[in-house]
Amino acid sequence: MKNNLTGDELLKILEALSNPYRLHIIAILRQEKKYVSQLARELGISRPLLYLHLQRLEDANLVNGYHEISDNGKAMKYYEIDPFSIELNEDLIAKAASSLTVRNQLQ
Repeated sequence: MKNNLTGDELLKILEALSNPYRLHIIAILRQEKKYVSQLARELGISRPLLYLHLQRLEDANLVNGYHEISDNGKAMKYYEIDPFSIELNEDLIAKAASSLTVRNQLQ
């Protein structure tokens, strides 16, 4: 992940990580890629709900999904971590805040 995040990118990441399920998804995928049904079973949630959480993480560029064909010819959707590292500090926040597209709405 790039070091110079815009304010909008930082907010998207923080919003994506602000849910316990999404934190668990990151923790699970940190160890190895998983296909959707595996991940849903491990988390104990439905696949439609899981897809909502995965979409938020994918939109924030924290995970990525792709299809693989299994040995029996079935298409399987896998997800894995998109490696990232963010040093959250006052400098990053100040730089990000200056680039927010919603900045004018705060005045």
